[in-house]
Amino acid sequence: MGTTPSRPDEPPSPAGTWPDRSAAAPARHTAVVVADRFEQITWRDTYEQSAGLRELAEELNERYACPTGLLTDAFLAAYKVSPRLRERAEMDPSRLVDHQIITSLVESVEFAELRRETVGDPYAAAMAVLAQATALRRMLERSRRARDLAERAKQAQRAAEGAATAVDEALRQATGGADPDGTVPAPAADAVQRAAEATARQAARTAARHLAAVAPGIRATARAAAARAAAAVREEAALMRAWGVGPGELERMPFAERARLAERLRTGRLAQWAELIGRFRRMAGGERARKVEDATGELVGVTLGDDLTRVIPSELAGLGLPVLRAVFAARYAAGELMLYDSQGEQTTGRGAIVACVDTSHSMYEVGPGGVTREAWAKACALALLDQARHAGRDFVGILFSSADKIRVFRFPAGRPAGIDRTLDFAETFLGGGTSFQTPLTAAGELLREEFNDTSRMRGDIVMITDGECDVTEEWMRDRNDAKRLLGFRVFGVAIGAPRAAGAGSVLQALCDNLRSVEDLTDVHAAADLFRVI
Repeated sequence: MGTTPSRPDEPPSPAGTWPDRSAAAPARHTAVVVADRFEQITWRDTYEQSAGLRELAEELNERYACPTGLLTDAFLAAYKVSPRLRERAEMDPSRLVDHQIITSLVESVEFAELRRETVGDPYAAAMAVLAQATALRRMLERSRRARDLAERAKQAQRAAEGAATAVDEALRQATGGADPDGTVPAPAADAVQRAAEATARQAARTAARHLAAVAPGIRATARAAAARAAAAVREEAALMRAWGVGPGELERMPFAERARLAERLRTGRLAQWAELIGRFRRMAGGERARKVEDATGELVGVTLGDDLTRVIPSELAGLGLPVLRAVFAARYAAGELMLYDSQGEQTTGRGAIVACVDTSHSMYEVGPGGVTREAWAKACALALLDQARHAGRDFVGILFSSADKIRVFRFPAGRPAGIDRTLDFAETFLGGGTSFQTPLTAAGELLREEFNDTSRMRGDIVMITDGECDVTEEWMRDRNDAKRLLGFRVFGVAIGAPRAAGAGSVLQALCDNLRSVEDLTDVHAAADLFRVI
């Protein structure tokens, strides 16, 4: 008899020996995405901190016998800067479905969009995985048959490897009965091995055909999943930005705290108005140059008046002619001299900014664009908070309604505002009627307290309301005395209530500067506030 045939990838066996069929086969991988030790640690830490990931992994394993490997690969594909996928030939047969799913995700244009928000951010990558949970279930359901067949192929491969081990053992036991030329008669054992290998190859081909059949559906589902995940991650990032939570603060925030904050922002009272709040804050930032008329600065035209420091040269030339001096004097007396009109920066208020926000029942009312009066008022107040932080001034938010209902939120300039405190202020709603005296009295007392403690004057009070109510004459006299003493200004915004800002109204008597806002989608209706406060 001749020697036992060698495998195609093995050199022929020397006479009197046999191939070592028990040698370990090349290792097959269960992970699709190649990851280093630090990336694996990041995944494990994120998994331990995220109850959502753990619950999803438990569900998928229970329903589809799917270990956490698929979630690990989905996370790493979103998190890594340049994810590299293993070749199909390197994969364990039972993980070829995972390979197809992850490949479909990574190769989609939508996933590239998603990665703009998730690369290097474990929280965002975990959120992307959770946002794709429904699609992962659908892909696993669609590929259930292919996964079962792949598992059978793996078992068949193990059986073939077991048969090879049995052949080796039979050859070793038959060594004593070898032929004179050194060959070993073991055709029966070889036949068992070949049969097992043929079974394994057939099982692998069957699994591959089923996987190829469901691949188009997996790719379509993966694209849709990536698009939805990208939208969800972008929405949360925009939500954080709208509420003034910067990327640096998010990176330092523990995972659980960030998840809790995101949930609160998504489900809070003003969650649907995040876009309005963001627009208000951006508008206020653009107006922060504090351009005030009649300050030294940029020349913007010519106007009439009696300010001799801004008279244009052609007017002054008239003084050189005796016949025109009387004309100059008459125009000066009438305030009709031609002057340079300018606008520029000047220091305005220096004391605290106090926002008095009406939270009576009528503030529930919805205006144009579906925006409630409360949402507009709170967005304006949060922009005023930003204004105070930027100028190094204290900010106080006073929420009011009926005479006995008031909440005061202090934000000292020397301490961080804190997102939780800011949300408490924005989400508090008192209900009830409307009283102007209660919040304005509280605002005056706060400014008096600030003056006594720090000698700062010239605070600014902004009254945002849709209501009308009376004030007593005695209260009005006390308020005017305090105003003269402390030098504060009162700005008024009548929301969706033009009558409240009308001539002869109480609000007009209370405010140095009053405007009426009816289009609640227009954040620029209050732009002048941020130029003069």
